[in-house]
Amino acid sequence: MTRRPGVRLWRWRRNPLKRTSDVVEAWILVAAWVLAVVGGLLAGLLTAGAMQQNAEQVRAQAHPVSALLTRDATHGAARPASGALVWGTVRWTDADGTAHTGRTRVPATATPGARITVWTNGHGALTAQPASPADTAFQSFLGGLWAGTATVGLVIGGAKLVRARLDHRRFDQWAEEWARVDTRWGRKTG
Repeated sequence: MTRRPGVRLWRWRRNPLKRTSDVVEAWILVAAWVLAVVGGLLAGLLTAGAMQQNAEQVRAQAHPVSALLTRDATHGAARPASGALVWGTVRWTDADGTAHTGRTRVPATATPGARITVWTNGHGALTAQPASPADTAFQSFLGGLWAGTATVGLVIGGAKLVRARLDHRRFDQWAEEWARVDTRWGRKTG
């Protein structure tokens, strides 16, 4: 089977049947490909960078503090497994000497009076333990991948909408041309 060269690039060659809408469609396809590749890459990198920076900021503000479990952790109806976390009330002292009390997740096996490490933010309030650098890198990668894919999908969807509008316009032009030809021939087809 022989292949004809340049069939894919027909919109760029000289052709007496080529319409203006064909050239516009070709430029839209080029612009969509460039925008999809560059925009997707840029959106992915910016999203991953922002997520990484935000996680590093959270990690910099979080501080481990030793706290004392003041009340027995609430277990609900059944006693949970040994590795489970339950809500418990803890008391801790800030670096400036201020005493605080709050509720946080503690190991189910902890008893009142046990020392537990809790995490506080820059304002001394309890917070969750920050994600590790490896977890942060993985989450940033997934966020960047999602943002890049979404951008590419939006660009391709927009290009398809524009192409559909061009097709609709071409169909209208063909209908007008057929109406002129039918009138010239003196009869109506269809």
